[in-house]
Amino acid sequence: MRAGGAFDEIFGADGSPRQEFAALAEWLARMPIDDFKRRQDAAELAFRQIGVTFAVYGEEEAAERIIPFDILPRLFSAPEWATLSRGLEQRVLSINAFLRDIYGERRILKDGVIPADLILRNPQFAAPISDIRPPKGIFAHVCGIDIVRTGPTDFFVLEDNVRTPSGVSYMIENREAMLRLCPELFTLFPVLPVDGYPDALLSAMRSVAPDRSSREPVCVLLTPGPFNSAFYEHSFLADNLGIELVEAADLEVSDDVVWMRTISGRVRVDVIYRRIDDDFLDPLIFRADSLLGVPGLISAYRAGNVALVNAPGTGIADDKAIYSYMPEIVRYYSGGDALLPNVETFRCREPDALRYTLDHLDELVVKLVDGSGGYGMLVGPTASRDEVDHFRAALKAEPHRYIAQPTLALSTCPTLTESGLMPRHIDFRPFVLSRADGVTITPGGLTRVALREGSLVVNSSQGGGTKDSFVLGAPWMSQSQSLDGMHQSQILPDLQLNPPGGGAG
Repeated sequence: MRAGGAFDEIFGADGSPRQEFAALAEWLARMPIDDFKRRQDAAELAFRQIGVTFAVYGEEEAAERIIPFDILPRLFSAPEWATLSRGLEQRVLSINAFLRDIYGERRILKDGVIPADLILRNPQFAAPISDIRPPKGIFAHVCGIDIVRTGPTDFFVLEDNVRTPSGVSYMIENREAMLRLCPELFTLFPVLPVDGYPDALLSAMRSVAPDRSSREPVCVLLTPGPFNSAFYEHSFLADNLGIELVEAADLEVSDDVVWMRTISGRVRVDVIYRRIDDDFLDPLIFRADSLLGVPGLISAYRAGNVALVNAPGTGIADDKAIYSYMPEIVRYYSGGDALLPNVETFRCREPDALRYTLDHLDELVVKLVDGSGGYGMLVGPTASRDEVDHFRAALKAEPHRYIAQPTLALSTCPTLTESGLMPRHIDFRPFVLSRADGVTITPGGLTRVALREGSLVVNSSQGGGTKDSFVLGAPWMSQSQSLDGMHQSQILPDLQLNPPGGGAG
């Protein structure tokens, strides 16, 4: 079960399953296809009933959609997860060090590791807050690092998402669906739980709260409102964290203190998990026409009276031109080579890279440096002549706005289609939390799948779907130990990571 020679994560080149996943192959072989479809239909019905949706801007007929869910899980063995966890920790620690530096001493610019103009002239560089040090020195509390795989041990970082990374609600809801609809898989495999994520996130938020020993920190989640594409996730997280979901009208700033309006009077707010982009956070500092932000919020942040999760200014680490320097960034701050390498990247702002890109447009993937969601992207091998010509003109006009990468043969996983079980290309977004005393990595993540045959675009806005991601406990563990949850440091004692939370599911 292979697609165009791509590495299949369950089956080998000869069609036989990988040894550690043989039980899954046996399960697939004995399950009638109609049973798969019945279970998948039940999952999609449940998602509709509880409102697991996202919005697609600009499509009137599709204001609310469910992301297609595939009933067949993607599996990571314990050694594979150990490799990923080490690389993720190194990368996120380096990203936070990079953000502290460029909004502080700017040593990396003085040492010539990155061109200064790429930072200081970048639209995502938040100059108005460049002199503010966030509580406990953490900028990126929540990171979603997009990973692709091309072979048995070949994992690459495709993108860094540290501004307002989304998708964690689908990770948790997918697991709930699998527990209800395929409980036998949790008997076959020692699957580590993901439902500890909300507790871990709340703990991370409280760890960066301004020091007020007299009371427990008050945390809220700030949303743009119900018309935002990720509003379901905002409400899901607020509910699971046990905190208030607020909009700008629910907050006010007085004497550099943030207050939440309630029917019982004002309540002082210590930590805001903001799901609003920088430009809209505070109309007194950023966009004056913003109705989504809170006037005076940055003044309270500057005074140290409130923590913002993630901190303003983190979006520059999402920039794909900055991404191209991540190997150098990791080496500069960690002192070692990146354990999770980048995909080879051509910076079109550089003449030689631009020349190569223009000469090989039909072979490359070209992306806007500030693009997201699969928009502003050319996949050369599948693009029409008109699309190639359009990107050629755009590259010549504004080369600094683009990067290019080779077209990778993304790994595949068996997926339920109208034609039965077929290989489809996948990627992976694990979620990493940074807190005052360390890093927490949830043993799972969001696996996205390109449902169209041959497609490499997994984004939900472009027709992609999702799968549950099973991270298996170490082989020496008993099944009951795995299902009860465990500390990351039990798997990776050298990293001494914090526990992601326990409980099956």
